[in-house]
Amino acid sequence: MAKKATAKRHGRVARKRGAPAGAFVATAATAAPPSRRLRAYAFDPTLGLRLETAVLNETTLKVRWEPQLLNGPIGEYLEVIDFDPATNCFYAPVDLNDRHLLAQDGLTPSEGNPQFHQQMAYAVAMTTVENFERALGRKALWAERLVRDADGNVTRSEYVPRLRVHPHALREPNAYYSPDKHALLFGYFPAVKSDQPGNLPGGIVFTCLSHDIIAHETTHALLDGLHPRFNHSSNADVPAFHEAFADIVALFQHFTFPEAIRHQIARTRGDLRRQNLLGALALQFGQALGSHGALRDAIGRFDDDGRWVPHQPDPQEYEQTTECHARGAILVAAVFDAFLAIYRNRVADLLRIATGGSGILPAGDLHPDLVNRLAAEATKSARHVLLICIRALDYCPPVDITFGEYLRALITADIDLVPEDEHNYRIAFIEAFRRRGIYPRDVRTLSVDSLVWCGLTEAEQDALSRILPQKDDIAELKLDWDLTADRQRIHDQSCDNRARVHRKIMRGKGRAFARGYDVERAGAILGLRLGARYIPMEIHSVRPTRRTSPEGRHVVDWVMEITQRRPAWIDEDVQADNEKAWYALGAGNPKRPKPDFFFRGGCTLIMDAESARVRYVIRKNIASERRLERERDYRGSSQSLFATYFTDPVTGRVKEPFAVLHRSV
Repeated sequence: MAKKATAKRHGRVARKRGAPAGAFVATAATAAPPSRRLRAYAFDPTLGLRLETAVLNETTLKVRWEPQLLNGPIGEYLEVIDFDPATNCFYAPVDLNDRHLLAQDGLTPSEGNPQFHQQMAYAVAMTTVENFERALGRKALWAERLVRDADGNVTRSEYVPRLRVHPHALREPNAYYSPDKHALLFGYFPAVKSDQPGNLPGGIVFTCLSHDIIAHETTHALLDGLHPRFNHSSNADVPAFHEAFADIVALFQHFTFPEAIRHQIARTRGDLRRQNLLGALALQFGQALGSHGALRDAIGRFDDDGRWVPHQPDPQEYEQTTECHARGAILVAAVFDAFLAIYRNRVADLLRIATGGSGILPAGDLHPDLVNRLAAEATKSARHVLLICIRALDYCPPVDITFGEYLRALITADIDLVPEDEHNYRIAFIEAFRRRGIYPRDVRTLSVDSLVWCGLTEAEQDALSRILPQKDDIAELKLDWDLTADRQRIHDQSCDNRARVHRKIMRGKGRAFARGYDVERAGAILGLRLGARYIPMEIHSVRPTRRTSPEGRHVVDWVMEITQRRPAWIDEDVQADNEKAWYALGAGNPKRPKPDFFFRGGCTLIMDAESARVRYVIRKNIASERRLERERDYRGSSQSLFATYFTDPVTGRVKEPFAVLHRSV
């Protein structure tokens, strides 16, 4: 009777609103689901053709529910446009709101269905976005679109609501993020003949069906939105860091696939230092190009005879390697080594229990309960390492990053959130970097305390208080940038914040000291030229960072990035005279000397959100002649390639750096 009464009430509600009797009517209790389940390849299509790995190669991703998702898919962050220039063909866009697809978690994984290609590219890219937002505690923004005049000067910046995704953009073995187009472009190509199983010789390989490649390219776009100057290759570590960080994110997303983790834990008997799928990147892509294994592998490689051999840390390799991907692989290996050490530490007690204290597992398959427990610890360790790596981005300098500085950012970001390091995560990172020969400059020891970015003295705090926003100024800044805010409003607030901070530095309390010692001293603390020797500056970002510690403690800071640039010449003998003339002669003057490059410096400030006290100044001194000399050496040794591949010959502007980098692998 109760059910009939309920049905009658629902029927009356439907008729009252003009709906036909018996129609379903959403009530207050019928809320939108938190996520949309979409099927995808866990790695790439080839593993589904092997009996051993077929069971683990399909996974279901839980993607944030977007109620306004359009066919494409087109959502809040992404716009999938499936046009194939090679055939001048538009593929019909997938409708993920179709009730049949909703009922079966999207389309079935298929190499031959373009609509599944669209679904997978969307699902993996959105998963990557959500990992960033979870780590940083705020919504992600794509890099702004810069509008330039005929001389290449930026006149304004525009908000980019969506990153465009083109699953079939290229007929070549390449995929890349385009900063100019604000798009991900995925290629497809015929596999070469190879003695490796998996790929049909001459069969088509789609890069948009590789989980690793999609995550890698999406990470490039997210990193560009956070640190736009990391596209400017000022030392060998800068382009290598972009590649390495994208690989790190793709690698650790492997550990979100429960079936794959349990399978690989069982196969390696819990020892993830042995050859396994979790440490390999883009297996199908690498084999399609004729390699014995994946495109890159964090723990080993195949030799010329096709035998897999583990990587052995070489402290000299970092100094001797200059190729972008090979150099980036050193950073990836260091981070993965740290993860393996953390994982081994976390499972040591389980192995002692399972072996009766001997440490030697009995012959045969591991007990399923032990596999599940080891897999749970591997997943937890990987999630922690990934979040630490992403959070560290807020603690990096705004320009000219080095691997050693990234280590300092990792340590500082972690100690800020988790003061008590019970599982020795920080020691694991330091040891892994040391074994790879990666050392920060300007530190005396490799202790945790030495690697944390330095704080300021009271005298330095007082000097900065004359020009930076203080407690009373915080109310004017809009810092409600969280996971629920509107992204368009966030961008507009960010632009307003940058303008307010710029006015504060130029016209606030510091105005009376425009040529005084105090402002010049403050500039020296920040690594900037202020006061009498002032050069124009850019406020790149004024953003909050919100984190929650394992104890439930909420940590809220705000991050400010300030940069300046100086004209520079490869020939140091002409630097002083040319630089003086460059400033004296205005833009458009034909006698103004043309610089070979622009030397950039500045700082990242981490400030307490309530008191506005500066906690860290992470600087790259614009006045540093030593750093300028290092950049001269780097650009001078590779100037022809840099000019050919990365800059426009007329404007000198960086163009499509990732297209060339990824084509060279």
